[in-house]
Amino acid sequence: MAWILVVIAGLFEVAMALSLKASNGFSQPLPTAGFLLFAVISFALLNLALKTLDVGTAYAVWVGIGAVGTAALGMIAMGDQASPLKIAALAMIIIGVIGLNLAGSGAH
Repeated sequence: MAWILVVIAGLFEVAMALSLKASNGFSQPLPTAGFLLFAVISFALLNLALKTLDVGTAYAVWVGIGAVGTAALGMIAMGDQASPLKIAALAMIIIGVIGLNLAGSGAH
């Protein structure tokens, strides 16, 4: 259950980052409110997951989901530049997160 919370928290982190971009320096009220809401939800879910998961691995997974998800959506939906090197770097983040989990993060 805790890993499901981390994944959902990571998805909310993606929403937070995209809302931050859309807020245009916090000058747009709706995206700014979305940013704040998504940030609170993301951190709250991560906090719940950390009650049973190792902090380092859970945080790395959360950040990895946020980074890869935001970068991928930026390239797919927001016109961010995509390149083979960027895609390879995102793949390395995914491989690193998987490696951390295989190394034994475990629940307490």
